Amino acid sequence: MTQIIYSYISEENHEYLIKNYLNGFPEDFQEKIMGFRRWQDAQLSLLGRLLLNYGLQKMNKKEKEESLSYTSYDKPFFSDSNIKFNISHSGEIVVCVLSETNEVGIDVEIMNNINIQDFESQMTKAEWNNLVIIENKAIAFFDFWTQKEAAIKANGKGLTIPLKSFEVINHHTKINDESFFLKEIFLDEKYKCHLAFKNKIDLNIVGPERVLICDL
Repeated sequence: MTQIIYSYISEENHEYLIKNYLNGFPEDFQEKIMGFRRWQDAQLSLLGRLLLNYGLQKMNKKEKEESLSYTSYDKPFFSDSNIKFNISHSGEIVVCVLSETNEVGIDVEIMNNINIQDFESQMTKAEWNNLVIIENKAIAFFDFWTQKEAAIKANGKGLTIPLKSFEVINHHTKINDESFFLKEIFLDEKYKCHLAFKNKIDLNIVGPERVLICDL
């Protein structure tokens, strides 16, 4: 099973989350959370880990914080489990994907006003040429960006992989001969979100207001 869980941050709930949940995490993570100047940043980070733990409970898994390790590319993983996961946040949304069978990556971005010209160097010539002829360039850009980010996160090497070194074509891409599939995940009309995965999967999306189950 692969599931996506997401939530919105809330200033009203911040002190409650800190008081009731933070002390359940390792000391270094607690220090990281308390070191943030903005409550939004602290809660985004904390909620990511809370969503991960919630997802593990729904899968009847008992992985512990102590078994959380990091690859040389700083990607977290459970050293004693086959569970794969990835966390992303932007704006007021935090999203977490967990899978028992797949390498997965997820990226969510709030669709802010940006200068798309600033990102031309991150695109292949074909990608840029396609983007400039599309009427709604903002939506097209965030489609492009979240697919690319999700793919490099699923690959596990993150931003060490130049975004212009591969292309997504018809929801599929290859990174160093490793294939990944992409699927858009609708969470909120103000955001774009894409999931990258290696094989066909069953997907369970759990959100604040709805549960959606679909086949990929």
